[in-house]
Amino acid sequence: MFPRDAGQVVDLFCGGCNVGLNVGASRVLFNDTNGHLIRLFEVFGRMDKEAAFGEISRIIDRFGLSRSWEKGYAHYRCGSSSDGLGDYNRQPFLELRRAFNERKERDDLYYLMLYVLIVYSFNNQIRFNRKGEFNLPVGKRDFNPRMQKKLSAFMDRLKSGDYRFTSRDFREIRPEEFPADTFFYVDPPYLITCATYNEQNGWTEQDERDLLAYLDRVDGCGMRFALSNVVESRGRRNDILADWVERHPGHYRMIPLDFSYSNSNYHIKDKGSATREVLVVNYS
Repeated sequence: MFPRDAGQVVDLFCGGCNVGLNVGASRVLFNDTNGHLIRLFEVFGRMDKEAAFGEISRIIDRFGLSRSWEKGYAHYRCGSSSDGLGDYNRQPFLELRRAFNERKERDDLYYLMLYVLIVYSFNNQIRFNRKGEFNLPVGKRDFNPRMQKKLSAFMDRLKSGDYRFTSRDFREIRPEEFPADTFFYVDPPYLITCATYNEQNGWTEQDERDLLAYLDRVDGCGMRFALSNVVESRGRRNDILADWVERHPGHYRMIPLDFSYSNSNYHIKDKGSATREVLVVNYS
């Protein structure tokens, strides 16, 4: 689905870096407006893996968070992973969250504390309030073997290529400054859906128009792009996106993505109102 011959990839809204790390290019620019996330990735890319895991373990012990992979779920009066560890971890999590929010020094420890918060938080998400404080509640899971394996592989991957990280508004990244064989992957906040990243008017109609104009510039430079977006959701339609694609017949293609949302908030019984996710590309 993505070109395999790109000399460089620009992951414009990188989130967890999943696409940029797996698109097949050894040179990638990861960008995201969440500066905390970008600096966390920089820490993981720079730190020795053993040192990072050791510090994560010390944070878990310091605040008394669960270690189900060593002690089992029964130790925490939790029958299984599906029951969740939230009751046990709630108070230790709040203490870690308070210590993180009060910490002034933005050093490696600060960002590893953030990582532990993400691991133990609701749905492993990241969210800050207007004061810049991490404010998600505790979740059901902990730093279990699956999470440990994912982090180990992620750190290995970050050290395997020429990866750069920036935290800028997409409008500040000039496509004209990249070589012609650059591929832009774009997965912005979705205008017509509700999600953590799109709270408090985090993505507006003007942002949507500016992004589509930006992709016209990418196309005008002779570079390829792929835009992930939602064209319909719960009875709403993204007319801005649909009209933009229609203005480029035979050039921009809208490819339906057949995902199942059976385990997410997008899943609803009325299929006429279901979320319709698409990929828009300017190449064949």
